[in-house]
This record gives sequence, structure tokens and C-alpha cells, in this order.
Amino acid sequence: MKYAIANKEVAESIWEDDLLDEIGDPDSREAVYMKSAYFDTDSRVLFKNDVAFRVRMEGNKIVASLKWNGSSSEGLHKREEVNVPVDDPACFSEPSAEIFKESDQGKALLKLIGDECLHSILEMNYIRRRLRIDYGKSIMELAIDTGEILTEKGELPICELEIELFTGEQEDVIALGDILKEKYGLIPLDTSKYARGLKLIRKSDQEQ
Repeated sequence: MKYAIANKEVAESIWEDDLLDEIGDPDSREAVYMKSAYFDTDSRVLFKNDVAFRVRMEGNKIVASLKWNGSSSEGLHKREEVNVPVDDPACFSEPSAEIFKESDQGKALLKLIGDECLHSILEMNYIRRRLRIDYGKSIMELAIDTGEILTEKGELPICELEIELFTGEQEDVIALGDILKEKYGLIPLDTSKYARGLKLIRKSDQEQ
């Protein structure tokens, strides 16, 4: 589940809510700096085929992700993905699709790209505060992201809450989301950070 948060002050109130102390593991509370770069070809072949290629730094770790078959409804997001740890920081500027070649979707990616070159089309910088939660019959993670989406066409703020199910029932995720939504005026978010960045790029291109 993903929700838009009105501002950083509301985000802070959620993070300090007593409910999270009651259902969360205090030892799992942490704040991590996230830096992401999303890549595509000049012809936008990945976008046209509903594929996202992301390289993200999570603290000291770098992870390359390939995502596809995305869908969302009332803030509930589903998407298939492959994640591969990466040792080379150069992936942020010169990524290789060969990273995913061991997976079937990675092989399909190589065919899609062909002889075209990948380059960064947008970046994100944000702080993720996260907490492991035991709620109902489920184990999940609650995360609050604050930062910005950066493109050559402009910037967008990031201020959102995400609840990710690890094990258990999807209904527990929805129930916890409903409690926080009602208390803090959260708005279900059906568009990902990546999709919002792409929308900004397309809008700017159309206005030129």
C-alpha cells in the first residue's frame, strides 16, 4: 500500500505515533539514505513495454532492479521484479543489462534493448525511515519516504508512506493503512515515484 502524505510535518507525526511503538519492533527502526537512477533508451523501449530498470543505493548497498507487469488500485501496488546486488558504483552512470542475464526476464530485456544504449532519464534522492511491524496475523514493513524526484525537465517532491507485506494476510496491510489514512488524511497513491517522474518529463515535452 502506498499513500501520499500532505507534508513533512505530517510524516514526522506518523513516525512518532504511539501505535507504531505498540506494533513495531523498536530495534528495526532506522533511517536510510536512498539514491536511485532509472534508465531507458532514446526510443523509450522499456517504458513502452512496461519495464523499469533501476539502480539504487540503499545506505552502503547498491542493488539493480528489473520490474515489469505493474498494476495498482486504491494504493495497493503489485509488480514482478528481479533484484541483483551490484559492487560497481559506475552502474549509476553506465549500467549494463547483462546484470540480469541469468533470469528469463533479463534475457527478454537484452532482446528489447538490442543495440541501443541505456542512459539515466530520472533520479531520486530521499530518506527512508522504516520499521518492521507485527500486526494482525502478518509481518510487514512500514516506510516513510521524504525527498525529491529529479529530471532534466524539473523536480517533484517525495512525501509518502508505504506498507509492504512480508508474510501473512493482505487484509492486515489494508486494515493498518485504513487506520493511518483516516487519522492523517492520507491519499491512496496509485502512481509510483517513477511514473510521476515520467509524467513530468512527458508534460514538459508536450509543452515545448
